[in-house]
Amino acid sequence: MTIAAIDPLQAKARLQELIVIDVRTPGEYTDGHVPGALNSPLDQLDRALPDIRNAAERGEVLVVCASGVRSEKACVQLAEKGVHAVALSGGTGAWAAQGHELNRPLACEVKTAWSMDRQVRLTAGSLVLLGLALGEFGPPAFRLLSAGIAGGLVFSAATNTCGMAAMLGKLPCNRPRKADLDATLARLRSL
Repeated sequence: MTIAAIDPLQAKARLQELIVIDVRTPGEYTDGHVPGALNSPLDQLDRALPDIRNAAERGEVLVVCASGVRSEKACVQLAEKGVHAVALSGGTGAWAAQGHELNRPLACEVKTAWSMDRQVRLTAGSLVLLGLALGEFGPPAFRLLSAGIAGGLVFSAATNTCGMAAMLGKLPCNRPRKADLDATLARLRSL
């Protein structure tokens, strides 16, 4: 299935007419998002589907993530449910690289959360150090943990996917609070 995509310059020119759905985790969303974007994490998309479908009847839906990978997955998921959406090519990374502003809530408005890439770096680095330390002071086979993490990082880069990020995304700190997702759904209904 071919996913329609628009580049950040096209999206910027049409921002007022687009319904922008950001499918990143709440922590990533608060780090900076396309102005007017509503946060509905990818793993909560089914819950938001009725409201996204209704909003899509009133305007074109633009799906955004960090790099474009999750937004393409979301577009496929929406298309399978009969909702047309387009992805932002390159995600918020490309948006910011072209000099477009990102909205960031005031620090007092949100709980502090680490971005997903920071969480992945911490987890991967900790597991590599753990594998090396255990291999040094215990059976050398523990070094295989470090080798496995290194292999996973190479695979992640080669395929532009990240299994560790998918697993970390399920942690409570990366899940939207019910009230946050309910607020997003209410805003979708009012569009």
